[in-house]
Formats: sequence, C-alpha cells, structure tokens
Amino acid sequence: MKNFDHELSYKTSRSSGSGGQNVNKVETSVTVMWKVEESVVFTDVEKERIFLKLKNRINAEGILQMTVSESRTQLQNKKIAAEKIQEMVNQALIIPKKRIATKPSKAKIEKRLESKKKISEKKENRKFRY
Repeated sequence: MKNFDHELSYKTSRSSGSGGQNVNKVETSVTVMWKVEESVVFTDVEKERIFLKLKNRINAEGILQMTVSESRTQLQNKKIAAEKIQEMVNQALIIPKKRIATKPSKAKIEKRLESKKKISEKKENRKFRY
C-alpha cells in the first residue's frame, strides 16, 4: 500500500444540492486530481495496471480525478477525497489469485449418484399399477 499524497492536487468548487446559503457562498466540494504518468511512487508496470483497471476514470490527459462533496467542510472533503483515491489505486494494484480447477472426489460422485437413484425409486413407486 503505497502513499502518494504529495502527488495529489486539489480544486474546490461550490457543492450542488440542498443546503441553503451555505451551498451558494462556500466552496466545499473538492476535486482531487492525480497525474498517473508523472508519478514517481509507482513503477511503469504498476502504472500500466492502474491505467488498465481505472481506464473509465482516467481522462484523455491521463489524470485520475474524483469529486467529493459529502461533508459540509472543505477540509473534511479533502481528507475523504484523498482516502478514496488512495483506496481506489491500491485496489487496482491487487493481483487476484488464479483459480485452480478441481474435480469432485469419488465419494461426492458416489453420493450424488446414490441420491439420484433414491429419488428415481421414490418416483417409480408413485406410479399407478393395475
């Protein structure tokens, strides 16, 4: 889990939605931006993985950005935005384990066939005979 807080840049704007005068006069919404290609914290391989996993969130200039307006204070929104972008990038770097295909054991196969046979017999006994 790498920390790249020093590479983040912030832009503030007025939040949308309800909130009365506070929304109209205070810039509490925070957009956090990170230039993935210019990062010195990550290797080229890690950057490729980030680009691949987060391609829908990275714009044409190669900037990963996220806007947060959850809190009523700019400082709190900055903190939330930084944490979210850190978490998103760290999740993108996780390489999932490859699944190893396995076969059912002989006992399981026998149990399944036995169960099928019992159900078949039960249904056979329901038939009406003259």
